[in-house]
Amino acid sequence: MSNALRIIASVASLALGATASAALGTDATKLKSVVLVHGGFVDGSGWEGVYKILKKDGYDVTIVQNSTVSLKADVATTKAAINAQTKPVILVGHSYGGAVITESGTDPKVAGLVYITAFAPDQGESVGKLTSNPAPGAPVPPIAPPVDGFLFLDKAKFAASFAADVKPELAHFMTDSQVPWGLEALNGTITEPAWKSKPSWYLVATEDKMIPVDVQRMMAKRAGAKTVDEAGSHAIYVSKPAAVAKFIEAAASEAK
Repeated sequence: MSNALRIIASVASLALGATASAALGTDATKLKSVVLVHGGFVDGSGWEGVYKILKKDGYDVTIVQNSTVSLKADVATTKAAINAQTKPVILVGHSYGGAVITESGTDPKVAGLVYITAFAPDQGESVGKLTSNPAPGAPVPPIAPPVDGFLFLDKAKFAASFAADVKPELAHFMTDSQVPWGLEALNGTITEPAWKSKPSWYLVATEDKMIPVDVQRMMAKRAGAKTVDEAGSHAIYVSKPAAVAKFIEAAASEAK
């Protein structure tokens, strides 16, 4: 290829890149990395819909696959994912994943925390402590008695409690593919809450039957999180990926 053709090709490539960035409404080089952290009883595959939207919009996205055996192990796995990023990180947690990002989000690479109907414990708190004294009339998750140190949700009640607005066939799949949730994860305590030093955002799922709405609001207010309400079940990240992705992108654009 002649030098003239190389120059033309280079200019064309730059033009295409500029066009792509314009289509995204932003400079793609300024987009942050998004790290998605799942909660208990499930794995990272539930983030697929959110992942596809974020990728289409130009974000680098990593989905953490935590064992949910212990909070300490899940924090270590999440920190490894954070350390692998080359851009500032928006750290997103759903449900128990909120405890994981609260403990791991102090990492210098983390620019902001996004809680999707998630636990945001304070220092010395655990998910177990936050759920140990439900208010009268509050929904109580149908957690079966522990077996060998692990918890499961009652299969007959999983869909109604966890994924009421998810398509029935997918809710059934989620029921039958439950991941054992360790008591060490449930009872793992926070040492230094990241929300005390990092900006945070909280999406309240107003039809959640796992974490009462009042508890969500209490944690969001305590963390000083910018909060929005969205009608949806505990599995809102599965049932309404567009709304969740939009919320994450708004946080990414606001975080410095």
